[in-house]
Amino acid sequence: MTPREVAALLAYVVRLDPRMNLDDETAAADRLTQWCDLLSDVPATAHGWDAARVARDYIARNPYRIQPSDISRPWHAHKADILARHVGTFEPTAHPHLDPDDVTGYRAALAADRAAVATGQQPPTTHRAITAGPAAEQVQRRLAALGSYVPRHVEDVLNAYRPKRAARVATIRAGQPDALAVECTWCGAPAGQPCRVRLSTPKTHAIRYRPMKAAHPCRIEAAAAHHDRQEQTA
Repeated sequence: MTPREVAALLAYVVRLDPRMNLDDETAAADRLTQWCDLLSDVPATAHGWDAARVARDYIARNPYRIQPSDISRPWHAHKADILARHVGTFEPTAHPHLDPDDVTGYRAALAADRAAVATGQQPPTTHRAITAGPAAEQVQRRLAALGSYVPRHVEDVLNAYRPKRAARVATIRAGQPDALAVECTWCGAPAGQPCRVRLSTPKTHAIRYRPMKAAHPCRIEAAAAHHDRQEQTA
């Protein structure tokens, strides 16, 4: 912050906490000098950062008088957080003047990009950029065309090795109720798991379950009711 920005911040702090007011001009000047020295590397505002908001939050939550370190510490924590989330890459189209073979120029641009993120001049580029950046719309269109991350023609090949899943998928695609979409109130099988028969070992009294080929009638009825509700809300 510049001395003018620090002075404005101090005036805001005094307005929120009158205890910070100083009648002695010499003491006030000394305090301004101290705050300027300790906040020289802290911006007044940056991406996701506002020094005045940090000061207001501190005064609202703490009974102690605010110190410049109560602003500088949160800034350095914020700076470390955004740098940790920044992947350190940028779109080539944003730097058309760079020669792909110019290693020195690329490193300089990368350092400038990181410095801009560290000072809050631009937001960090995170690992989720493929689903949150310009490619997000293209990814959603691709998934809508495929139906899932696995193309349907690949699923058709795999279904030969998983007949139970294939039968369930065929039922869903045909628009019929899926019995495994709901929990079974008879045997307690959770959604997605087949109905089961409870077995007990006489000697150890251990409980185990044997999966059933067909679902219990009450589960089939519950699945049909669930399917009708979804059709009505669709």
